[in-house]
Amino acid sequence: MLIVREAFLGTRRFEEFQGRLGIARNILTARLKKLCSNQILDRVPVKEGAKRHEYILTRKGKDMMPLLVALTQWGDRWVFGEERKPVIFLDREHRQPISRVQVFSSRGEALRPRDIMIAAGPGATPEARARIEELEELELS
Repeated sequence: MLIVREAFLGTRRFEEFQGRLGIARNILTARLKKLCSNQILDRVPVKEGAKRHEYILTRKGKDMMPLLVALTQWGDRWVFGEERKPVIFLDREHRQPISRVQVFSSRGEALRPRDIMIAAGPGATPEARARIEELEELELS
């Protein structure tokens, strides 16, 4: 997630990732390969025919933005404290802080954890379905 955060902040080259994150070269190489194989980042030549490459977020990677914001807001609240936030996310157009990430119902109502339940989706494995059924039974008892 730290690599993805750096990519959102504009880091593109291997040396920049390493310098900013302090990750050993072999570990950074493995993680960048995994992010590329999972289509979170694209590895592209710096310019046509160049041997050097840079890493850019894919659409799939950019879709991780709400996750990054939510984790940052959680850390601001529980690790740093509201008055010691290291960064503040602003609405680019109005230069105002964005609201907290919140989960909403399909009708637009803010939901709390107790308002949410889990149901098996179309791709659920038999094991996942059994576990979800166990949770439903516990909830009913």
